[in-house]
Amino acid sequence: MVEFDQELDACGLNCPLPILRAKKSLNSLESGKVLHIIATDPGAVKDFEAFSKQTGNELLDSSEKDGKFYFRIKKK
Repeated sequence: MVEFDQELDACGLNCPLPILRAKKSLNSLESGKVLHIIATDPGAVKDFEAFSKQTGNELLDSSEKDGKFYFRIKKK
């Protein structure tokens, strides 16, 4: 797995909190840096796809393991 610059644990949070926290975290990162997000809300999969399209940040990958969802977003 490719490295990341910052990690956000959004486990236990429901929509829209994972997106709002991710947005806040991305705002603190420099362009080109990667944010790794861990979430437990199944809705986060579609939410982060839409978020990336709307903001222009690149969703590098997403995966699911043991009920947790993992995302890596590269700041534009």
